[in-house]
Amino acid sequence: MKRTTGTYRITKWDREEVRAFICAPLPPDPPLDLDTETTAALSDATAALGRLAVAADMVPSADWFLYGFVRKEALITSQIEGTQATLQDVLTFEAGEQAQRPDDVREVCNYVDALTYARKELARPKGLPLATRLLCEAHKRLMKGARGSDKQPGEIRRSQNWIGGSRPGNARFVPPPPDALPEALSALEKWIHGRDQLPPLVRVGLAHVQFETIHPFLDGNGRIGRLLIALLVEHWGLLKAPLLYLSVAFKRHRQDYYERLNAVRIDGDWEGWIRFFLACVTEAADDAVASAQKLFAVTSADRAKVAAHAKTTVATIRLVELLPSNPIITLPLAIKLLDVSKPTAVRTIAFLQDAGVLRETTGKRRDRVYAYHRYLQVLTPDTE
Repeated sequence: MKRTTGTYRITKWDREEVRAFICAPLPPDPPLDLDTETTAALSDATAALGRLAVAADMVPSADWFLYGFVRKEALITSQIEGTQATLQDVLTFEAGEQAQRPDDVREVCNYVDALTYARKELARPKGLPLATRLLCEAHKRLMKGARGSDKQPGEIRRSQNWIGGSRPGNARFVPPPPDALPEALSALEKWIHGRDQLPPLVRVGLAHVQFETIHPFLDGNGRIGRLLIALLVEHWGLLKAPLLYLSVAFKRHRQDYYERLNAVRIDGDWEGWIRFFLACVTEAADDAVASAQKLFAVTSADRAKVAAHAKTTVATIRLVELLPSNPIITLPLAIKLLDVSKPTAVRTIAFLQDAGVLRETTGKRRDRVYAYHRYLQVLTPDTE
């Protein structure tokens, strides 16, 4: 089905005519056709989300997974935009050590800050609603001190941007001109908070495309658009915590992702996009379930091994409990986390190293760094 999804406005940019696209408000018109193929994809995605929700409920603490999942998503969503940091880089920096790639690591940590801030606001009784102002505040945190920090962080753009090409005249896509943004963003807000009868998961997919098409910031739109998916999935009650992250699937199928976005804008092929989106949801949820099961197995086995050891101490048991949210450990960090003396922390780390739980990563005699390596092995696929 071919439908019109917007209009073009001819504008001027540096004495050159530019065709900027102004998207029609959601929902699609004519209405989205939830045919047999799309309905089957929705059923698969919904079932996969259900399995992920069960996996999260079966573990003693979702925080065990949340720490790693959030940082893996932060890393991959930043890698899509060109950063070169690794998961080890990010976690080592968070443990208090100097970053190998400080600028790239800052971008990843900023994403974590932006997501954490937005979730807290949505959870607060008087916090900001899921609307433009919240996304602007998240964007401000995303761009703080990082690449693009000179491009109006936290502000809706006041100049024309474009995607692909060296200028709007040869760009792959030119989003709406600045004066069209308030109306477009207001319409998206109203639709998000409206009573559209489409299934919530389908609505998440529609909202992501609409945001990416509006492209309201000078930089960072891709990361905020992917963050919006995580927020909507939680906000609309599809999951209790942000355990679904689509950046891995989008990265694996990057060419299809861009082609599907363009097909919506050019041909109005919302159905093709939704089928692709739902397939990515299924893939991402199944990945997360498999990771959660492996992480649970690793952490449970290590906790049991340490607890059963004849020479175990309260400090070693406590540190094992803290490792899933602190998978890179240094001596100063162990002293701080456990609130113990230096000799006690040294013995605790040595015990866990001998038990095969921690592995020293630097080869140095001083300022050593220890990794919860089996835990990290589960998270590192797709991040290198």
